[in-house]
Amino acid sequence: MGELSGDEAKALAGSLRRLMQVAANLVEQDGGGRALLARVRDHLGCELPQALSVATKFEVWEHVNLQRGIDAYLAEHTPDAEWFGVGGQHRGHEDVMGMLLSARQGVGYELTAADYATAAVGPEDSVEVVQLGLVPTTAPDGTPVLVGIRGSNDFGPPACRLEVLAADRAAARAVGGEIERLMREHDVFRRQVLAFGVSEHRGNELLTFLPRPALDADDVVLPDGVLDSIEEHVVGIAEHSERLLAAGQHLKRGLLLHGPPGTGKTHTVRYLMSRLSGCTVILLTGQAMRLIGQAAALARRLQPSMVVVEDVDLVAMDRGYAAGPTNPLLFTLLDAMDGVGADADVTFVLTTNRADELERALADRPGRVDLAVEVPRPDAAGRRRLIELYGRGVDLRADLDPVVEATEGVTASFIKELLRRAVLGAVRADGGGGGVPVVGDELADVARAMADERASLTGILLGGAESTAGTAGTAGTAGMTGPGPARPGLAPPQGFAVRATKRY
Repeated sequence: MGELSGDEAKALAGSLRRLMQVAANLVEQDGGGRALLARVRDHLGCELPQALSVATKFEVWEHVNLQRGIDAYLAEHTPDAEWFGVGGQHRGHEDVMGMLLSARQGVGYELTAADYATAAVGPEDSVEVVQLGLVPTTAPDGTPVLVGIRGSNDFGPPACRLEVLAADRAAARAVGGEIERLMREHDVFRRQVLAFGVSEHRGNELLTFLPRPALDADDVVLPDGVLDSIEEHVVGIAEHSERLLAAGQHLKRGLLLHGPPGTGKTHTVRYLMSRLSGCTVILLTGQAMRLIGQAAALARRLQPSMVVVEDVDLVAMDRGYAAGPTNPLLFTLLDAMDGVGADADVTFVLTTNRADELERALADRPGRVDLAVEVPRPDAAGRRRLIELYGRGVDLRADLDPVVEATEGVTASFIKELLRRAVLGAVRADGGGGGVPVVGDELADVARAMADERASLTGILLGGAESTAGTAGTAGTAGMTGPGPARPGLAPPQGFAVRATKRY
């Protein structure tokens, strides 16, 4: 063999250096892998190929409940147990058992500390949860097991996994079943107000905690008897659930609140949330409506509960005149409402601005919507009460008669904005001094100025009174922002009180 040239010698030296580095890495990884496998083998009492894994997948938002279930299990069986983790570059692609088997084959997984993340347990509180880790414990019969958590990550589907490793499958299954039972016993979602949503990252589902409103009946301004009817249907059934079940009566009920935008439908729902303080509330709106199936399943599990679907007309337009293919969300909604058993203490509360466009199957079948209530624009007495309600935080010295007259036909949200503008004007007028703002007879001037805006886009968005001038023959639907073509042959769903209003 001839002598190497200078370039060849440099290339060989570089190759040898890289080979030595790879060998060093393999030795290091093998050492870490051996420690990891030893930890598993020493606790289970068998080699890894003889171990079995029982895995259960949960929705991503159940991660905190999974942690609570495991913590409760460990507190009973092995309170001093310590978590350990699995380190390595490729751990985003495999489950726990897969990583252990790879480590046995010399792939770069090693013993590390467990990974942690944070998860919400309320509107303002959060706790640590294990993102990736294993903990040694025992089955109820004393069999050694390893319990593992695998949280959601950027490489896999939005879910979390429970893995139980043991030499005996029955022992692993027993531990998994007990952890699931403890998850439900310590469920962090119970008696909370929850909102489903969708993140921008890969469309992952989210579950958010919201503070529970604190409203009294005096905070809700509706025509006489309307709030009493709503409470009797929703709260009354909840208060007498045991006797109703004993008499063979169903508990599941549906309430529809309909009326123009800004009249107080959502505010009424917020009052029901406050009134049912021990009830789990699940809110759905916008894109989150596609999660109605998951919401219904959660409501059934956490009963007594209430599922609120806002602007239900977005998915439940009547199939008789829907343009194009039927929205599949409608069938999901119907299936979800039917899937909750009649004996379940679950209330479905739906809101809409367009009651006449709702699917007949949604409205006509008992157990879907049992009570439909119109939330109309307030009359004179209602407007006076609203002015006083929204003016409670100021020194209101105005003569209210002109204000009530100037606000004829407006909505509750319009009056709320009226008070805000008046207070802002009072604050500016006193030069920013301290104390409670004083609102006097200038409130009527503000009311008249806002009433003049009602034909503008601002007035429409605030729920201002509808114009009565225009060209006849272009009838629309109450709450719509423009004229619409007549739809012959359509009648309001049975039991609905729909008031059509012309808009020009």
